[in-house]
Amino acid sequence: MHIMEGFLPSPWWELWFVVSLPLIILGLHRLKEISDMRRDAIPLLAVAGAFIFVLSSLKLPSVTGSCSHPTGTGLAAILFGPVVTPVLCLIVLLYQALFLAHGGITTLGANLFSMGIAGPMVGYSVYRLGCRVGANTYMTVFLAAALADVGTYLVTSAQLALAFPAAEGGVIASLAVFGGIFALTQVPLAVIEGIVVALIFKYIISLRADILVKLDVLTKGRADALREAAE
Repeated sequence: MHIMEGFLPSPWWELWFVVSLPLIILGLHRLKEISDMRRDAIPLLAVAGAFIFVLSSLKLPSVTGSCSHPTGTGLAAILFGPVVTPVLCLIVLLYQALFLAHGGITTLGANLFSMGIAGPMVGYSVYRLGCRVGANTYMTVFLAAALADVGTYLVTSAQLALAFPAAEGGVIASLAVFGGIFALTQVPLAVIEGIVVALIFKYIISLRADILVKLDVLTKGRADALREAAE
């Protein structure tokens, strides 16, 4: 979903910077709280950031001016919420834009909003809803990661449609075209990403379930039950 450098016209690229900035400010504040109060969670935070970097670097050709790839943000959203995840994505997107020619600086705000804000919010909401209704934890994690991925690409499709409305049918017609092209590659990638994240989550439970309890990702009772089932 990385929109390439210079592809979005004004005022759209500026708008996405303005929209994304408040979440980055909140995220930096929350990140400081975690580093001060949950220092044992810092290695897990680094793993979540590295996961985003690796998966989002695996790009496939797709829509002109953009691409398809897993996002990796579902794991961070589940573990640290939709406020910290944008900061991790900002670091990843800046590095990719500067050193990998993946994305761009002028399109950084748009890419951050779709991958770092909108997608993680979807994933976090799905995970919390699944926990609230008592759904299977691993299925919930799978759906959260997969739908965070799909949500990212729906927003990217909307961003491109708003900037480049079709001559006939306007934004809606353009959205259908962009979304349809993305779906060919993104739906299978989302399913694969959901499976991978569920497996990683299971591994984290077996290794350090106590951190998940401290981060309020799982209740202690649920964490103990999952760990016993995994043994």
